[in-house]
Amino acid sequence: MPKHDFNILYVDDESQNLISFKATFRRDYKVFTANSAEEGLELMRNEKIHLIITDQRMPKMTGVQFLEEILPKYPDAIRMVLTGFSDVEAIIDAINNGRVFRYITKPWDENELRMTIENARHMYTLQQKNKTLISELHYKVEEQEKTLKLFMKYVPETVVEKALQSADDSIFEGECRKIAVLFCDIRGFTNLSEELAPREVVSFLNDYYSVMTEVVKECGGAVNQFVGDEVFAAFGAPVAIEDAEYKAVCCAIKMIEKIMELNEMYSERFGRQIEIGIGINSGEVIAGNLGSEDRMEYSLTGDTVNTGKRIETLTKTKANTIYISDSVFEKTANRFQTKPLEPVMVKGKKEPIRVYEVVY
Repeated sequence: MPKHDFNILYVDDESQNLISFKATFRRDYKVFTANSAEEGLELMRNEKIHLIITDQRMPKMTGVQFLEEILPKYPDAIRMVLTGFSDVEAIIDAINNGRVFRYITKPWDENELRMTIENARHMYTLQQKNKTLISELHYKVEEQEKTLKLFMKYVPETVVEKALQSADDSIFEGECRKIAVLFCDIRGFTNLSEELAPREVVSFLNDYYSVMTEVVKECGGAVNQFVGDEVFAAFGAPVAIEDAEYKAVCCAIKMIEKIMELNEMYSERFGRQIEIGIGINSGEVIAGNLGSEDRMEYSLTGDTVNTGKRIETLTKTKANTIYISDSVFEKTANRFQTKPLEPVMVKGKKEPIRVYEVVY
């Protein structure tokens, strides 16, 4: 801050001191004077004061009391006290408590006081720069938090957290994981969407996705992708979990329960019941970020994923059904009631696969 823009308030009950101070420093700074603490308070209300210099011994209110009075409302102003030697101990206490920048003994030396004022000016300038930097930093942090929250709506939260903890190169590295995958699809939704207004379709899908996402999270999984009216969830990637197959089946059962609740809200409006089908498989997948440096997508690839999707398609003829693969059945056989189906051929497989229906 330039000297001529630096405003000083000098408070002293001796008029000669006020005249002398103003005559000495008015060429360099903008000087305001007051002959009492009360007058000083009034000046503070009307002028932007950067440095306050006050006599200690004044009627009604001492200098330190005056500075303590203005501190809550004017915390940025630099504060100094002019005092006699008998008051030094009290002033040092004020300095130690963080309320006073410096004290100057009377009679003050012009050169020493000038140097002290310059130090105060530099300190005030630094304080304001720091305040601006902190304000800018808070703004940038808030903007980053908003961006991160928005990003997490498009990318699973666990994926974002893992990416933030990884080195730049490592986020492109795929890894082999044993997981359970769950596919949940609404039966006949294409025909239904053709009968509804676009706004109604979007409203329902938002409710549907919100409810199903919450169920997946409660069961320890992560939604990997929404495709149309399909929810693709993973249990064990990107974060490994125990008992992935069991948690995936529990999730599927809760999804059926939640679709019943959604029907209470929408079936009368739609004129039909909303029904879903769920397929679950488990096994090894390649998990990792695919794409370029400009655009990435967390992806799960492999036969386990493809087969899980094929199993889900088998439920198209039976509403609110959960089908699981042989690998899921082996991990959960004694924990859920199931009914075996005849081995079936699915796309991408040379041999028929065994599928089980979960009875809930």
